[in-house]
Amino acid sequence: MRIASLTRLLLAAGAGALTLQAAPAGAQGFAAYITPPRFELRLNAGEASRQVVEIQHAGLQKGSYRLYTNDWSLRADQSVDFSDALAPDSCRPWVAIERRELTIEPGARYRYRFEITPPPGTPARECRFALMIEGLDTTRVQGDLNFPVGGRIGVIVYASIGDAAPQLAITGTRVVTVQGQPTAVVDVRNSGNAHGRLEGFVNGTDALGTRVEMAPADLPILPGETRAVAILPVPENGKPAPELRFPLTVKGQLEWGKNRLPLDARFAP
Repeated sequence: MRIASLTRLLLAAGAGALTLQAAPAGAQGFAAYITPPRFELRLNAGEASRQVVEIQHAGLQKGSYRLYTNDWSLRADQSVDFSDALAPDSCRPWVAIERRELTIEPGARYRYRFEITPPPGTPARECRFALMIEGLDTTRVQGDLNFPVGGRIGVIVYASIGDAAPQLAITGTRVVTVQGQPTAVVDVRNSGNAHGRLEGFVNGTDALGTRVEMAPADLPILPGETRAVAILPVPENGKPAPELRFPLTVKGQLEWGKNRLPLDARFAP
């Protein structure tokens, strides 16, 4: 995979969680577009927060969907594990959803409501869950046999309660191989009680003197974890990102919220 493709893959990894199941030939399949792909909210204990996710059904026939909540965890490879079982610190009991099943006409949009109400006295913390939207359509392939079609989308919700906040620090730098490509990585520790994300732009210079603007992958760093965050070249005006030759020198300041993390590092395989 070329650097440009790798950049698009890693920079998009934090947008939301999507899992799909292949459909048999002739099936309508999963045909929903969801907006927004994730929520990042700030809540007060004892107060309800009402939110709306828009579901657009793009199929040629009516679409049937099941909606429910899941807990989730993030693997080291950035993939997401969903779970119906309540996690030990789950906040899903605080969540009320509008309805559990939904039918949408072809081409129509539905504004689906859900609500989060942290109990009074809830200490500062982050509430995380996924709103799952699962296709219920089936297709008849022969005789009386019906095969399930579809997939599901998980809309990730982060809700910071009270003054919950991340506390990010860079604990190391290294080079890893991703999809066959050497990739500059910073290890980021979150000692706070809410997730955080690195942002900002830094300047990279490779072994041939090529200069390129770079940015961190859009990945959540959850409370109490250390996560590897790739520092990737930013494509300019739709052009492919340049092929970089290591060793690579990166200088500048990364950001989280109003905070700055200086970075001056040499990355060598």
